[in-house]
Amino acid sequence: MTAPLKAIDGNADLTALMTDLAAKARAAARVLALAPPEQKNRALAAIERAIRANAPAILAANAEDVAEARAGGMTSAFVDRLTLTQARVDGMADGVATVREIVDPVGAVTESWQRPNGMTIERVRVPLGVVGVIFESRPNVAADAGVLCLSPATP
Repeated sequence: MTAPLKAIDGNADLTALMTDLAAKARAAARVLALAPPEQKNRALAAIERAIRANAPAILAANAEDVAEARAGGMTSAFVDRLTLTQARVDGMADGVATVREIVDPVGAVTESWQRPNGMTIERVRVPLGVVGVIFESRPNVAADAGVLCLSPATP
């Protein structure tokens, strides 16, 4: 059972909205690929602060979604996955803080070998680029997936 799709900005043309978001994500990925770990850490800290500071608004918006889901006849399991509590919102923010402590993998050499002609070949970790995540009724997944793409702390 799935919930109907809706855009938070009132735009009913979801195809156009998603196309625009994808284009913006691709442009942002190019910039983010060059971001140093310190900048990524500042972004993660800002995300954590924003989640904590906006918890009341997040919970209020979620309550509207939950009421809509109940009114739409969604299953109790669906509603439970959809429902945010203060503890779940705190968990989202705590998850961001945890990811910020992970060493930035971008640029790390994972394997290196030399060819018979003397050329050295290395396998180096690179940024992911644009990542699309499809999930149903777990609003905390958006925060989890998003911050994992930022590759945080310096070694």
